[in-house]
Amino acid sequence: MTSQHQLLDTLAQVARALGNGHRLALLERLAQGGAAVETLASTAGLTVGNASQHLQQLRRAGLVTANRSGKQMIYHLTDERIVTLTGLLRQVAETNLAEMERLVSRLFADDDAEGALEAVSRDELLVGLESGKVALLDVRPEEEFEAGHLPEAINIPLAQLEDMLDKLPQDREIVAYCRGPYCALSHEAVQRLRQLGYRVRRFEEGYPEWKAAGLPVT
Repeated sequence: MTSQHQLLDTLAQVARALGNGHRLALLERLAQGGAAVETLASTAGLTVGNASQHLQQLRRAGLVTANRSGKQMIYHLTDERIVTLTGLLRQVAETNLAEMERLVSRLFADDDAEGALEAVSRDELLVGLESGKVALLDVRPEEEFEAGHLPEAINIPLAQLEDMLDKLPQDREIVAYCRGPYCALSHEAVQRLRQLGYRVRRFEEGYPEWKAAGLPVT
């Protein structure tokens, strides 16, 4: 007969799989779209061997799945609710852990040393898009953009930003976004564009959170 303890032990497998920063980084990348282990390893700063080990743990916990495409195994999130789950972890940690609060307050602090510009919230971004006063800049790599993006977003990967400034409108505020709340790409883009005189802020979330909220994506 199944006991409550057995059920909770099985549930704990998911928690253990989430209990590693590298695996959370892999999940963040997979939230953008499916990817091969080589791509995942590069994004997370891991060797292919280490990334494979972490992915196997995530598979055993039911968080990712894989299918073969030619000679490669392509990994995917098994469930869109995983984005919501990791988002809840982030919110609980930021609210209740003093160390998390300290780290978040220091994260990319140089972007806005005087605190003059707050990140754009989801509701504020929706209003700006509906009014036509905001242009979206997606600074993720092209393959992530092609897998899915916010409607009418302009894709300029961070490495190509200075070479593609002609794609950016001059008459609207630009809101940059990338993989999620802690993604360095949008922070770096905002910093560079401000130095060039653009009106620009960053979206406080990212593509996965927008999609998980049921908002339109392309």
